[in-house]
Amino acid sequence: MKIHHHPLSGHSHRVVLFASLLGVPHELVEVDLKAGAHKKPEFLALNPFGQVPVLEDDGVAIADSNAILVYLANKAGREDWLPVDAAGAAAVQRWLSVAAGEVAYGPAAARLITVFGASYNADEVITRAHALLARLENHLAGRDWVAADRPTIADAALYSYLARAPEGNVDLSGYPAVGRFLRRIEALPGFVPFVQTPVGLAA
Repeated sequence: MKIHHHPLSGHSHRVVLFASLLGVPHELVEVDLKAGAHKKPEFLALNPFGQVPVLEDDGVAIADSNAILVYLANKAGREDWLPVDAAGAAAVQRWLSVAAGEVAYGPAAARLITVFGASYNADEVITRAHALLARLENHLAGRDWVAADRPTIADAALYSYLARAPEGNVDLSGYPAVGRFLRRIEALPGFVPFVQTPVGLAA
């Protein structure tokens, strides 16, 4: 099993993190984004969208970080990480949508400005990030995990960009429940940290 990734990509990290939490043997293949390796024909054959991460497993190529989380959980038969009952599956999917939406256009976008020089409006994406964090803080009041009474792939999907939100000038100090949530993930067996970049509030 190969994970094509970039160490500064939060989408990549959530896949690497979950594979490690599962204890799934894998090989990391770094994609040189600066050199444009993700736009080369050999990579586009794996993912026509030219994005990391991509999982290669037994001749199957899976693109999209959340899709990879679903694949890994299903292949490992880990219903603890991905419930199969209707309500449990829907609860996880709801937060995967948040990871692909509000997280991507809030804290992830804010970090893209400082780490990669993206041309987003900083005030706009930081405001979005705080709106999400406020909702998440309220959701986590009195509970440990976002979708169930145990960690699921939804938690893995949210972790990376929330943990490194300060790199995008998003202050986490006003969200103690979110902070405790991040520490719980970091305490899980098999946890692997996301590379920290000294930019923004993390500088």
